[in-house]
Amino acid sequence: MLPKMWDPFQEMEEMMNRLPALAGMNMPTKGFVPAMDVYETKDAVVVETTLAGVRPEDVEVRVENGLVTIQGETNKEREVEEKNYYRKEVRSGSFFRQVPLPVAVDEEKVKAEFDGGVLKITCPKAGKKVDGKKIEIEVKKKK
Repeated sequence: MLPKMWDPFQEMEEMMNRLPALAGMNMPTKGFVPAMDVYETKDAVVVETTLAGVRPEDVEVRVENGLVTIQGETNKEREVEEKNYYRKEVRSGSFFRQVPLPVAVDEEKVKAEFDGGVLKITCPKAGKKVDGKKIEIEVKKKK
């Protein structure tokens, strides 16, 4: 009989279940946090994340108050009945990710595209960047 392989994800899940401070936060017991790239072009801020195996209709995108929120759920449809896996790294369950935008955007004109498992959110900038104005200090003479 082979020794049981160490599973860091299982260990993290067990640790999360033991932390009483997080118990009231309604954190999903099965889920993942998608990695994101956020970059700026001349006209927009772009957010990209890979969501391979996730159906676009199971994803919700929101842009509010300078934050991009992506959340959804994926269920593994072809799971082997026998639970004798050697390695199980493909994540399923609910996901949630929220990132602040580095500049103001026109939230009414945000567009999201899903292509080949990559979600791309384009957030047009609200206007031209305004550099701070230097304020001259007026020195008053005492009377």
